Amino acid sequence: MNNRRSFIRKSFLTAGTLSLSGFFKKSLAEDVKNALVEINNLSPSAAAQNEELWARIQQAYTTSTGIINFNNGGVSPQPKVVQDAANRYYTYCNEAPSYYMWRILDQGREPLRAKLAHLAGCSSDELAINRNTTEAVNTVIFGLDLKAGDEVILTKYDYPNMINAWKQRERRDGVVLKWLDFDIPMESDELVVEKFKAAITAKTKVFHITHMINWTGHIMPAKALCSLARENGILSLVDGAHTFGHMDFNIPDLGCDFFGTSLHKWLCAPFGTGLLYIQKEKINQVWPLLASPENQADNIRKFENIGTRSFAIEQAIGSAIDFHQAIGSARKEARLQYLKRYWVDRVKDLPKVRCYTATDDMHSRALFNFGIEGMDAGPVHNWLFRYYKIHTSPIKWEKVNGVRITPHVYTRINELDRLVEAVEELSRL
Repeated sequence: MNNRRSFIRKSFLTAGTLSLSGFFKKSLAEDVKNALVEINNLSPSAAAQNEELWARIQQAYTTSTGIINFNNGGVSPQPKVVQDAANRYYTYCNEAPSYYMWRILDQGREPLRAKLAHLAGCSSDELAINRNTTEAVNTVIFGLDLKAGDEVILTKYDYPNMINAWKQRERRDGVVLKWLDFDIPMESDELVVEKFKAAITAKTKVFHITHMINWTGHIMPAKALCSLARENGILSLVDGAHTFGHMDFNIPDLGCDFFGTSLHKWLCAPFGTGLLYIQKEKINQVWPLLASPENQADNIRKFENIGTRSFAIEQAIGSAIDFHQAIGSARKEARLQYLKRYWVDRVKDLPKVRCYTATDDMHSRALFNFGIEGMDAGPVHNWLFRYYKIHTSPIKWEKVNGVRITPHVYTRINELDRLVEAVEELSRL
């Protein structure tokens, strides 16, 4: 622990990691730095409830004071240190683009890949850097050698971009899609696993698994489903858009063959950044979306042949990882869980309030959806913003008709108090 605290103190003082000088007053920068050091003295549960430390850490963000942003699930703001890194690299590139982009910054991809792999708990030879979850998961969907009649098991609550990708394979290649439906909120892992199991036939080739349902925040039993797939010789593809940087886990621990996520959500990396994980022995089973040299057949880098990329935002991912690790994955998850409980426990039993997300800690984290009986999601969303300047995400999908609330580490407790006040008023309308 002492070595860890010493490392964090030193890393904050170097230009390449978490140096906060130059964007706030020096005293404020020092306060943020010290708060991140001090939080490492606390257990995750103790850190989650220390409002004084979180209030200081929140100063690392430049979020608006004009609205209360509870749609961090769509895309999260970046700490100022990440913004500064992206701007610095972008300015650097413009001094002589073809030289600095390809001869200097391009050389930073392998160290960045290693850094991401360490956070993900996998080998750097299993991780490709890309732009978002859609790109990562679509790479696998379109890259697998599936033929007419091959079956894919997925649910009606998967993300639209993934659903549309599978539907295109259905139209183009004759792949058979088997849709699972669930009651909302889902509260039984066993029921989810049994539904997947019951849908398996001799033709089943892929499980499509959304780790955390984007509509409601429900956490699917991904590890159990991947295990079931493996037992039956079925490939498992996990959409981890809302879990990476949100929950404390290593990707390989899920036992999945493929995993895709966005880094601009819970990790707070630059907009338009993501990663694709493929088990090393499965790389040669997936065609890249964009052509690569033949000698890259079993090389994870074949999924990065996109031509000219934004080197600036790619390299700034490293600063987001540093900031995340200065807090610690377990402490961050505990804080996000605490924020959810703080407001949900106060509104879940109010008249007319309907929870579309399970309230227990096993099945939900910071992402939560509630509705008001007699009101559609859109009007609830509009009312919250009009009268309380609370920005949410309205969800009307299948059996869900509510607004999605997603606080983040910069969220203040008084903002959640404001949300509770608003929901109490809505429940009396």
